[in-house]
Amino acid sequence: MSGILIEDVREIITMDDERRRLKGYSLLIEENRIKRIARGIEIQAGEVDEVIDGSDYFLYPGLINTHHHFYQTLTRNIPEVQNAELFDWLKYLYPIWARLTPEAVYYSTLVAAGELLKTGCTTSVDHFYVFPKGQPAGLLDEEFRAAAEIGIRFHGSRGSMSLSKKDGGLPPEEVVQREEEILADSRRIIEKFHDSKPFAMQRVVLSPCSPFSVTGELLRESIELARSYGVESHTHLAETRNEVRFCLEKFGMRPLEYMEELGWIGDDVWYAHGVYLNEEEITRMAATGTGVAHCPVSNQKLASGVANIPYMLEKGVPIGLAVDGSASNDSSNMLLELKAAFLMHRLLRGISSITAGDVLAMATNGGRDILNQPEIGSIEEGKAADIFLVNCKRLGFAGGLSDPVSALVNTGDSQIVDLTIVNGKVVVRDGRLVNIDEERVAEKANQISREMIAG
Repeated sequence: MSGILIEDVREIITMDDERRRLKGYSLLIEENRIKRIARGIEIQAGEVDEVIDGSDYFLYPGLINTHHHFYQTLTRNIPEVQNAELFDWLKYLYPIWARLTPEAVYYSTLVAAGELLKTGCTTSVDHFYVFPKGQPAGLLDEEFRAAAEIGIRFHGSRGSMSLSKKDGGLPPEEVVQREEEILADSRRIIEKFHDSKPFAMQRVVLSPCSPFSVTGELLRESIELARSYGVESHTHLAETRNEVRFCLEKFGMRPLEYMEELGWIGDDVWYAHGVYLNEEEITRMAATGTGVAHCPVSNQKLASGVANIPYMLEKGVPIGLAVDGSASNDSSNMLLELKAAFLMHRLLRGISSITAGDVLAMATNGGRDILNQPEIGSIEEGKAADIFLVNCKRLGFAGGLSDPVSALVNTGDSQIVDLTIVNGKVVVRDGRLVNIDEERVAEKANQISREMIAG
């Protein structure tokens, strides 16, 4: 039996239903779960593998990233698209992404997951939808392999694009697939990797890319397939004005109306962005339990707009936080996303529109609810041992220790956490990844990136 005891924590931010904050408590991890939270936990010799003095630390539940594109870590900061909006940005990058290989998928996953773990994220979704012609059938398998090696809890999305430019879509022919090929591989991925049991480390999501890159028939068949296996469904929606215009011109409907007609609504569905959902649509989302992955940095960088998150929260829409793809962010820094969300809505919606606690709740409880994995997202006995710790004696926190939630969101000279534990195992120690050689992975990823961009 393995375990970790974290003693006398300066403050535990539980994010439970009461949002309790516990000062001077200890936390005992047994195997992959939080066994006990109490003052002065006593243990027998050999009962745990490690005892950590928590007196200088704030302890938080692991953050949950509800939308990402890991492969995009290889195409960050390309000058030609730094001032492009979404559609032009995609058109430039699609040919570069058409050079993805299994090795590129593997190393980009290590880079993205590593950045997330180092910034307090313990669970991540990844939306992988680029399957270049001529590459092996098991391209997505490399993500699951890398995620298991680095130690992140992973919800891997089998994305798809079937509508190329010649068919009225946006992507080029080199990165689209036949629909029967997509559905067959979706079944294979679910049967190979999806774990429906509680505390699962790997699950599968079905994720056609967007209304402008797949057919209505694929959208309908994809969600029917997902529901037959009991897996969730996810896609981009209402991200830009161009997308709304596209849906109105092509389908005669706004994006949400179009997706609902195809069956894409319910508590097993969530959308990335939701920037251009109106109040009526938000009310419909709340009534059906349909979620939104809020991507504030990406939406700002691409000038896509600002989702009305305070109104969505007021109405009860499940809201998770997300970094989005690393070529539209251009990082996988989950803690920075908290600050971006907080400041953006304060600026546009007013001082009382959102609190630091609200954005932390999105990144924990919200992600838990969207992913329907109730054992993550809070610090409670019996829940998953997914946590991170930050040393409060850092220079960047000096004079700012009155509120550890605000300190996490607004303060600090670095977003790198001191310790991250996933499923009861230490994966970041002293701000460094435990399971991979960071420098070697960065060097290899840079080499692959240069080759992809050069063509």
